[in-house]
Amino acid sequence: MNELLELFAFNAWANRIIFDAVAPLPEEQYLRDLKSSFGGIHGTLAHIVWAEQLWLHRWLGKPNPPVAQGADLRTLADVRSRWEQVERERAAFVADLNDVRLAETRVVKPSTGGEYVHSFRQMFRHFVNHSSYHRGQIVVFLRQLGVPAPNTDLIRFYRQRG
Repeated sequence: MNELLELFAFNAWANRIIFDAVAPLPEEQYLRDLKSSFGGIHGTLAHIVWAEQLWLHRWLGKPNPPVAQGADLRTLADVRSRWEQVERERAAFVADLNDVRLAETRVVKPSTGGEYVHSFRQMFRHFVNHSSYHRGQIVVFLRQLGVPAPNTDLIRFYRQRG
C-alpha cells in the first residue's frame, strides 16, 4: 500500500509541475493544435484529467464522467480546477484503502469495447503510467514551442523528497 501511496504522491507532484510549466504560456501556444493524439497541450492536459477522473469513477463504482475526453474543459483554469477536485476525491478514496483491498477487482468496460477484470493494484499502476506517458508528450510540446520544459522524472521526485 505504501508504494502505491508514493506513486499517487508522485503523480500529483508531477501534474502540479506540468500545470505550473504551462501556466505562463500565451493562450495561442497553450491552445495550439500540435497535431498529436489530443491536439496539443490543452487537449492532452484535458485528456489526462478526464482519464484520472474516469479511473476514479470506476474505482468508486460511479458512472463515467458525463463529457468524454474533457471536451467540456475550455481553459487551463477549467482543467486545473477539475484536476484539483479529482485529487480531493481520490485522496478520500485512498484514505480508506488497505493492503487487502488492493487485490479486490472491478469490471472495466472501455469505450473501445470489451470487458476486463482488474485489481485495484493493476488499475493504480496503469493510472500513474498513463498520466506519466501524456505528461511526457506535454514536455515534448513545450520543447517544440521553444519553451523550457520541466523534469517530472520519478527519480527527481525522490530526490526532492529527500
